[in-house]
Amino acid sequence: MKEILLAEKSGFCFGVKRAVDTALNYREKSNKDIYTLGQLIHNNDVVELLNSKGIHPIEINNIDSLKENDIIIIRSHGVSPKIIKMLEDKKLIIADATCPYVAHIHKKVKEYYNLGYGIVIVGDSSHPEVIGINGWCNDEAIVSKDGSNVDELPEKVCLVSQTTEKQENWEKVLKKVKEKCSEVVSFNTICNATDVRQKSAMELSKNVDTMVVIGGIHSSNTAKLYEICKGNCSNTIYVENAGEIPDEIIKNGKRIGITAGASTPDWIIKEAINKMSENKELEFNEQLAYMEQNDVQIAVGDMVKGTIISLNEKEAFVNIGYKTDAVIPLQEASRDDNASINDLFRVGDEVEAKVISLKNNDGYVVLSKVEIEREKAYDEIQQAFENNTTITVEIKEAVKGGIIGRFKGVRIFIPASHIELFHIENLADYIGKTMEVNIIEYKIQRRGSKIVGSRKAILTKEKLENEENAWNSLEKGQIVEGQVKRLTNFGAFVEVNGIDGLLHVSEISWGRVEKPQDILKVNDIVKVYILELDKENKKLSLSIKKLIENPWNNIENKYPVGNVVLGKVVRFADFGAFVELEPGVDGLVHISEISYKRINKPSEVLTLGEQVKAKIINVNKEEKKISLSIKETE
Repeated sequence: MKEILLAEKSGFCFGVKRAVDTALNYREKSNKDIYTLGQLIHNNDVVELLNSKGIHPIEINNIDSLKENDIIIIRSHGVSPKIIKMLEDKKLIIADATCPYVAHIHKKVKEYYNLGYGIVIVGDSSHPEVIGINGWCNDEAIVSKDGSNVDELPEKVCLVSQTTEKQENWEKVLKKVKEKCSEVVSFNTICNATDVRQKSAMELSKNVDTMVVIGGIHSSNTAKLYEICKGNCSNTIYVENAGEIPDEIIKNGKRIGITAGASTPDWIIKEAINKMSENKELEFNEQLAYMEQNDVQIAVGDMVKGTIISLNEKEAFVNIGYKTDAVIPLQEASRDDNASINDLFRVGDEVEAKVISLKNNDGYVVLSKVEIEREKAYDEIQQAFENNTTITVEIKEAVKGGIIGRFKGVRIFIPASHIELFHIENLADYIGKTMEVNIIEYKIQRRGSKIVGSRKAILTKEKLENEENAWNSLEKGQIVEGQVKRLTNFGAFVEVNGIDGLLHVSEISWGRVEKPQDILKVNDIVKVYILELDKENKKLSLSIKKLIENPWNNIENKYPVGNVVLGKVVRFADFGAFVELEPGVDGLVHISEISYKRINKPSEVLTLGEQVKAKIINVNKEEKKISLSIKETE
């Protein structure tokens, strides 16, 4: 009798399944056009299936044909930051289905590249996963399959691998790099699922007379499975689906092994099993049962999806496709103490939850939605910390030295010195408010977490942006309105569009000003003229007197020689007294012109502030001098 054996680990890996599920979920929820950046997976049958559902592959050089708000799915291979930026600039809705294992490689490559390490990737230089990884180090990585091209390396190297690479290739390159470099940081990023799948195929191919490897013709991991199986079983074939399996294999094979690449869905594997079974009903059912039991392997910490099948007051029961059903207790369904199961779920609802126990007292798997929300919150906080982005928190309480905010249930401490750019008198005023913060400290430890937030950088950025906009709105020679903010002996500081400008005492009036306080008061609104504007050094010089006509214009017409004028004594000198005729115009009465009597100093006959008549005896416009005589009026 013919025997058909399926490798223990076959078909869709976690990352690929996640990508396909992402695409199908978007199809269910949206009527928008949906595209995948390149073929979502290396399997033509699956690509055709997605295409029939309106999910179409598109190459990067055709992105310009997409419209704003079209949905674009990034496949599990991942892409470079430049590609992401391009998609964002096009204002597309990005569904990032990058495999978490690949995203982890991106993070490591970026981190060590920024630390000055040269990057070496073990893998195929033309594989989309490798191209995407290389983008996270500015496309400067050395890609090597066997170490033959790593003769010239920098002193410090960070080594990573394509997730589907063979272990022996990793070891070859690692050995070569260690011989060449003084400092090597290595991360064996070959996916564990890939390794397990390859080992499973290795063992099975040693114990069969025929081996069938199923997968996309362009699938790298399937090609590696074929190489492994061919090395143990000469009668190994590589097919994309059941239709490509030759009749002679079906007729002549006695002990047939089957394995499948990470891009091969269950239904293609089942079709192949069905085609090769002598007693199709019997053989198919046996293999189907085997696959059903092994398709869902769960462990504490796994994320699972399922359907609500029944409810009671305290629990929701869920079919997760496992050998036993699961249950979500009320306390694991919501953080809200007033919530009820019937408010949260309906029979038939699709749910996603985290496994926190494989078996309770009643034999059910125990799931938690609260843990998913909490972990998602921690992930978002960590992303905000690593990428220096902001999150919005709700302030719950004031404590010594700061306030406590909550982000989706996670506690965040905000020190008092990081709440505003000024001192705060009452921290309790912030309770109940929401605010955007940066995460400046993020430490997760077994005994608890320490997460610290800050508004300083946000407020400083806003202030700088406002200042930049204000500077850009000002020009030399412009007349603007400002508010007097403070007074000093040398002038006044006037705020114009949020910028402090100096109004020097000499620019307040054409007349002599002893103290700015004599003319201006704090909070006065004044019109000023922009004398000088230095954006680079943030200096703004202002003037009021520039707005008033120069009193020396037409001075000879205003004060004809020989006429008598009334003025005020404003100051004394040994050689005479100065008389103000109008603000900005003083005349000098020489001591010899004060009186016919002999005097030693002007103050003997005159007092400051006294109104006196004087005859104009000379006007010099160029030197801004007017000579007066008091005695000529006697």
